[in-house]
Order: sequence, then structure tokens, then C-alpha cells
Amino acid sequence: MTIKATNIIRHAGKVAPDERTAATGNRPCIVWLTGLSGCGKSTIAMSLEHQLVASGHPAYVLDGDNLRHGLNRDLGFSPEERAENIRRAGEVARLFADAGVIALCSFISPYAADRDAIRAMVEPGQFVEVFVDAPLNICEQRDPKGLYKKARAAIAEGRPLMLTGVDAPYEAPRHPEIHLHTASQSVEECVKSILAYLRRESRLVD
Repeated sequence: MTIKATNIIRHAGKVAPDERTAATGNRPCIVWLTGLSGCGKSTIAMSLEHQLVASGHPAYVLDGDNLRHGLNRDLGFSPEERAENIRRAGEVARLFADAGVIALCSFISPYAADRDAIRAMVEPGQFVEVFVDAPLNICEQRDPKGLYKKARAAIAEGRPLMLTGVDAPYEAPRHPEIHLHTASQSVEECVKSILAYLRRESRLVD
């Protein structure tokens, strides 16, 4: 996106990254959970946040639905608006990470280019892509928001709703840092997998 303002400059802070690590116990990062609606992204993110905070590691969930109630409430679901939705979320996540907080981002984020753009915003290793993988039929069985039911009914009436995975595309990550299979893994197992990765990569300083 083109920057329209011309009379702006970046202001450098006086707190170095290692000072934030010493204060928070984190080498902060963005944990980006992507997958179809109903795959378990938000449930995993919320449980992960709870465990991180309980163990003394500042973390915060940025959830797609929650951001659309506020920051992104002016956006719809066209490809261009989906891209802007993710761009804004990525900028917020980057600020959280810069503040020493582990940003746990739960977004369908269907386009690989949008996720790659967020990866490019931060230092190597700071973007952790988590593919929350569940077959479409499992997501439809869960259907916590009733979206799939509505989409199928709309398609039958000849008025597509552009629901990701049904009548809109989803580009699955090719090389995610973490690949979860929620048809066979419990929420607890998924959280343990992410925590193990963060410890292995020294993102958590215990």
C-alpha cells in the first residue's frame, strides 16, 4: 500500500530488544495460525495465550472476528479487502512483537502472498506460520458459526457467499514452521506442539 502522507518520519525508541527480552522472558515473535473456518485456530490460540501468560510470558491473541468488530470493521470480504484486513493485522502484530509480546494471530488469511508479506515485515525467524489443518468435511461438521450451512444454501440458490474453502480459494502453506492436524490432534496436543517449537527456537526464556 502506498504511503500517502509525506511529512512523517520514523522515531527510534530507547529500549533495545535484549532489554525487552530481559523484562518479559520472551524473544517476541508472531505466531500466525491460518486455516479454514472451523479448523480450530481461535480455540488453539486462546488456550496457548492462557498457558503462556500463566507461565509468565506476555502474549495476546489477535483474532480475525474480533478485529472486524473494531479496527477492520470497514472491510468486507472481497479479495482486496481480505488482503487489507491481513495487512492491518500484520502491522498490529508487528507492533505487539516489538513491544515484547508474543502475538498470537488467528486469521483464515487464505492468500499465501498476504502471509508472506507479513513474514517480510519482521526479522528472520520472528514469523511462525502455523497451518491449522482440518479437512473441509470436518470443518463443515463443526461449523460453529453456521457459515458453511449458509454458504451451501446460497450456492444452491445461485448467490455465492465467497466462503473460503467452498466458493473462494484457500492457499495452504507449503512450508509452515508448524503443521497441526486438528482432526486427529486435541487442542492440548496442538498447544504443546507450538510451545515445544517456541522453546526449541529459544523464543521463550524460562
